[in-house]
Formats: sequence, C-alpha cells, structure tokens
Amino acid sequence: MKDRRVALITGAAGGLGQALTRDLASRGYELALTDLAAPHALPSDAFFIDGDLSELSFVEGLVDRVVAQCGRIDLLVNAAAWRELLTLRTITPQSFEKTLRIGLTAPAFLARSAAAHMERQQRGVIVNVSSIMADRASGIAPAYVAAKGGLDALTRDLAVLYGRSGVRAVGVAPGAFDGPTSHDYGPADQALKTYSEQMIPLGRWATADEVARVIGWLASDEAAYISGTTVVIDGGWTASLYPRNISAQIMPTEFT
Repeated sequence: MKDRRVALITGAAGGLGQALTRDLASRGYELALTDLAAPHALPSDAFFIDGDLSELSFVEGLVDRVVAQCGRIDLLVNAAAWRELLTLRTITPQSFEKTLRIGLTAPAFLARSAAAHMERQQRGVIVNVSSIMADRASGIAPAYVAAKGGLDALTRDLAVLYGRSGVRAVGVAPGAFDGPTSHDYGPADQALKTYSEQMIPLGRWATADEVARVIGWLASDEAAYISGTTVVIDGGWTASLYPRNISAQIMPTEFT
C-alpha cells in the first residue's frame, strides 16, 4: 500500500468543496472528488467522479471506485448538501426526501463504505459538514434542518462504532460563510447578511478557506484525540443573545 494519504470530498464543486480541495492538496493528500459537475480547477493528480448522491446505487459504489483508483482511503469529507427554501406547510415529500438522501443517507453509507477500508488500515477520519441550523432553526428549511441534526447524531454514532478500529468521526458546523447555501435567500440576502453581521461577535462571515482549514486540521494527526463531536465555526454567532446594534443601544459606551 502506498504511503500518500487519500481523501474523498463530496460536493467538490461548491465553494467549500473547492476550498477543501486547495487545503488538503497543500497538506499532501491525493484527492478523489465528486459532484454533479467538475470543479473549475482540479489539481493535476486529482481523481474526479461525477455522480448524483441522491442515487443510492452511485453512493454504494463510490468508495470502492476511489480505492480501486487510489489504492486506499484515509479521509472522507461529507461536504455535499442540497436544499429548497420551503416551509413544512409547502415542501413536497419528494423535496424532503431528496434533501435527506443527499444530506444524511449518502453520508451514512459513504461513511460505512469508507470505514470498512479504514478498519483494515487501523486508521482513518470521517468529517461530516453540518450547520448551526441543526440547532438554530428558521422555519424555512425543515428538511435541511432535519438532515443536519441527524448528521450530528450520526457523527456521534460513527465515533462509537468505529473508534476501537482507529477511525475517528468529527463534525463541523459552520455559520454563515460565502457559498451557495448562504446566498439562496433571494431578495432577503442582503438583509440576512446585515443582520447576521450584527449577530456575529467577530462582525463578519467566514470564508470558505477558513472553514476548510479547520477541517484539514481536524483530519490531521494533531487532532488525533478528537472524535464524536461537532465543532462550531460561527464567529460566536450561537453564543450571542442580541444583535450588536441592540447591545449598543443598551450600553452605548461598551458597544461602539
């Protein structure tokens, strides 16, 4: 077996997927990437597989294709997501089920396939990309919220099941960052950005590269004792009770 570690990234054409591609390539990984279409820029030695994660037949064979091509798998990053902004009053069963298939079912069965190979190596990492929306709902994306909540629970279950085989499972829950799922609110986009910047103690959205660097570190040996938890990457948003402009009205000398 070759020594170079191999990472599989789903949702590789998205903003976070492309940032992950850059970060993990810089860490020396050989990359296997999947999405509906290829990313704009691929590392010269990256292996791309186009496919639809809502199709279980594609999901079940994906990891084996990566191992056949690359010889091993050391890191799985479940970064793909899909959603429609609809309330539970209006969402169709088809939309709800597609969101769950891409955001929860596919990660579960990709993790199972990857872990089967990782157990033989006695090492490996599974990273599930969740969201602060798993805990902070808005009423406008019920299937997405359900998928991300389930993904957090799945991360814990994977960690317990595979830990003795040297396989870690970790989640990350970004808040607002520049990417397609942070810019799908239509006319409310700017209002949401302004409001969220008031809610975030650091006063800004994250970049996709910042989220990717956290994932790269969690997958590294420096984080070898972290498993079964979801790391929040939100600039302090979920710690904040009031928007900063409201705090400034209450105590103008303290919040300028």
